[in-house]
Amino acid sequence: MKETKFIVLVAMSVALLIAVQIALSALSGIELVTVILLCICFCYGSRTGMTIATAFSLLRCLYFGVYINIIILYLIYYNLFALFFGWLGKRFAGNMTLLRHGIIVVVAVAFTALFTILDNTITVLMFGFQGNAAKVYFLQSLTAMIPQTICAAVTVSLLFVPLTKVIKKINF
Repeated sequence: MKETKFIVLVAMSVALLIAVQIALSALSGIELVTVILLCICFCYGSRTGMTIATAFSLLRCLYFGVYINIIILYLIYYNLFALFFGWLGKRFAGNMTLLRHGIIVVVAVAFTALFTILDNTITVLMFGFQGNAAKVYFLQSLTAMIPQTICAAVTVSLLFVPLTKVIKKINF
């Protein structure tokens, strides 16, 4: 991919992810970042996905504010996410079966749960929560994790195939 096209792809993707996150930020547990980034990584690979993930993780702070624990969480999580789904896109290239689609949905749901687990670990360690405070933080996070995992299951199930078709038609 030529450098200019790569920069444009990254910029457009990051803008889309931030816009979607802002648009849905008032609805707890409802998000489309997972399915959109998954499809981009699946189609364009780990390198492109990780570049988008890093830029998204840092630039979203312009709107949501700078919180070091969230920046660390996003940088770790979304880069692992991009690395994995970029790799999976190469593995599954060409033939999308129902089984493969199911695997993608299950792994996306698992990654969504991993986001909360990482948040619980990073935040608890950074702020020094101990005992009951750590338990309360973990239990409170379940109120977001449960709808997020359901949302990931539904959106990836319904949108993965059409979004990847559209992304593949874009000539980058």
